[in-house]
Amino acid sequence: MYKVDSKIAEEFINHQEILDTLDYAEENKNNKELLDDVLEKAKKEKGLGHREAALLLLAEDKHYQEEIYKLAKKIKEDHYGNRIVLFAPLYLSNYCINGCVYCPYHAKNKSIRRKKLTQEEIRNEVIALQDMGHKRLALELGEDPVNNTMEYILESIKTIYSIKHENGQIRRVNINIAATTVENYKKLKDAEIGTYILFQETYNKKSYEELHPTGPKHNYAYHTEAMDRAMEAGIDDVGIGVLFGLETYKYELVGLLMHAEHLEARFGVGPHTISVPRIQPADDIDPGDFKNELADDIFEKLIALIRVSVPYTGMIISTRESQKVRERALELGVSQISGGSRTSVGGYVEEEKEEDNSAQFDVADHRTLEEVIDWLIELGYIPSFCTACYREGRTGDRFMQLCKSGQILNCCQPNALMTLKEYMLDYGNEKTRELSEDLIASELEKIPNEIVKKKAKEYIYEMEKVGKRDFRF
Repeated sequence: MYKVDSKIAEEFINHQEILDTLDYAEENKNNKELLDDVLEKAKKEKGLGHREAALLLLAEDKHYQEEIYKLAKKIKEDHYGNRIVLFAPLYLSNYCINGCVYCPYHAKNKSIRRKKLTQEEIRNEVIALQDMGHKRLALELGEDPVNNTMEYILESIKTIYSIKHENGQIRRVNINIAATTVENYKKLKDAEIGTYILFQETYNKKSYEELHPTGPKHNYAYHTEAMDRAMEAGIDDVGIGVLFGLETYKYELVGLLMHAEHLEARFGVGPHTISVPRIQPADDIDPGDFKNELADDIFEKLIALIRVSVPYTGMIISTRESQKVRERALELGVSQISGGSRTSVGGYVEEEKEEDNSAQFDVADHRTLEEVIDWLIELGYIPSFCTACYREGRTGDRFMQLCKSGQILNCCQPNALMTLKEYMLDYGNEKTRELSEDLIASELEKIPNEIVKKKAKEYIYEMEKVGKRDFRF
């Protein structure tokens, strides 16, 4: 039974250990022998501990920064290849009883339009997303026990999975909702969600409580231990992250890695994904009000260090960031991005007027999914809509074992190419088709396993001939 006054979170996110780690890194930031040892360890692509990552973060010699960037790119290519998974957020409700000072959903905000989608409105949103070509969604809701009940969430998931419009079908629903009970996580597991995602916002307990002055989210321990409860309930793919800009980036990087280390130590598998959102303008939120606002160059270094420290974990960046920032993030380790996103409730069916805002934050990358796909192909990436791992049970430690052994390329590479072919046949314009043909042909030849390569070629040929779609490699 979970205790509200639990001290477990303060054990695995130990404040004094974070301070000691940063002191250690500060004292040794010019210790070339020590830095070289850490860099050599990083080159083995097995990950780094939080102290080692902090040391590289604070290293003053530019040589180490350049080496980190090169290594991050290599690790990304070695473990994830050049495929980029695409998804879209779907906001179901912005009703919220919390008082988070950085989020326009906070209970005291009277200027934002409150809205909750009906099941019919959800259906219309999903059809709009399917018509773009999306196969993977991340559900977003505020915390409100009256409006956003678990029953409403479960009904919404069922609705989403039931909709098949023309060639469209949502094959995976990820969930980003407030911390809840083991019992509720079991219900989400039974509803066949993909990844359970929850951002810590900040790992500094004092700052956390100040930033969440009212509402159930004020409870630091209950929020921080949410992933433990989710994994106890059988959800073996969880996604963590912080909202960079609320606390110092040095503190947050160490806390984030300590959280990943804790999950690995307790459950034998770390986070499936790590997200890297930065605070952005919103309805009544000004990032300039937060003294820890993060510059692009520091943001890039954090992304690279996360990739080097947790090489097997997927990394996500959203349309909070501009095209320029996202392009650099892809080079340094990001493996999943959103495309054609709307952050307002009901925003895919009707684009909101400025005076009628229900959005959580302003979008910086306004391109359509089609434009994002063309951009990715031109950069040499494979846009992927694959969800086969979830259908085939390759989750949690099973996914990580394949990733660590390098075998995941025999699963993900052909599926990425086939889902790109599917998108091209169903939704692609002439430009997309021209761009993807050469990419698919060349990338098929890079599949390591000859049997898998042969099957993938046969499937793609069959798709061209009769439209067969059954991605189960």
